[in-house]
Amino acid sequence: METNLLGKTELPISRLGLGGLFVASFATALDQARGAVKTALDLGVNYIDTAPGYADSEKVLGETLAEETRPVILSTKVGGRPSPFDPRNRAGIRQSVEESLQLLRRDCIDILMIHEPDRPGQYDWWEDWDEVNGPVLEELTELKKSGVIKFIGIGGTTTTQMAHFCRSGKFDVLLTAYNYSLLWREAEHEVLPAAIEQNMGIIVGSPLHQGALAKCYPEAINDPKVYWLSKPRREQFRKLYALVDECGIPLPELALRFVVSNPNVHCVLAGARSAAEVESNVASIAKGKLPDDLLKRLDAIAAEVPFRPFNEPYSIGWLLPNPRSYQGPGEG
Repeated sequence: METNLLGKTELPISRLGLGGLFVASFATALDQARGAVKTALDLGVNYIDTAPGYADSEKVLGETLAEETRPVILSTKVGGRPSPFDPRNRAGIRQSVEESLQLLRRDCIDILMIHEPDRPGQYDWWEDWDEVNGPVLEELTELKKSGVIKFIGIGGTTTTQMAHFCRSGKFDVLLTAYNYSLLWREAEHEVLPAAIEQNMGIIVGSPLHQGALAKCYPEAINDPKVYWLSKPRREQFRKLYALVDECGIPLPELALRFVVSNPNVHCVLAGARSAAEVESNVASIAKGKLPDDLLKRLDAIAAEVPFRPFNEPYSIGWLLPNPRSYQGPGEG
């Protein structure tokens, strides 16, 4: 597995990371979760991401990695714990970090991220949004100075807001999700350039866009009763599926290799429930960047819908396999 340095952290990080959400007990059996983690390490993956909000993922990872001697870069987050959660309560934030350390069975966290710093309706972290100041940053800065954490990151899903946080120069690592993939490219405009300017480590999450790019869904995109899918997006999917058929590269592999074709992206996170899924993801990454001519064709397809159509469901990856489950504007 190829590694590179994670921006100014200079951590040697594998090009593929393991997203920890699906090793939680709600998603897979414990033996399968442990198999996924062990297989990832066996195949050269050295970065695992989790969060308090990922059910019991921290506990599963802590138990699985307890006797592991190989180096593992581990990131977790603050947000949502303890309950009720006050994002401006430093004592509560410290309590969450201490619980993460206990569950992960670690004395130090490599990267501690602020979870969803860009959505005040979820966690209203900041006292001053312009200057990016708040108790959470004060607490994490103190934890970094004392050696409890090594680096401070931000993990979010918006575009211009996340770019603003990157430009502040106060963070070491960016985790951006749901906005840099085959068809969703909003991060290209501001988030990625801002992180590059600050020499931040750049990690891309959800390369399969919640499953929308995990397989082809021709029945859904051609069904007129799937009224929530806009005409431009339907046509874009049709062209993508035609390209998949033409080039002979499975859609999930195409999606993973697209992300790692960008030399500014240090790591792509892919969730896995089993050893077999890890093996498949590693095999895709091992094939390296996509050919330039194929990247140009993908760019042209992406450019046809450069921004999300109005009212497109955020959870489109969950809806394509079950398109009748859509309930109306604001879904997801």
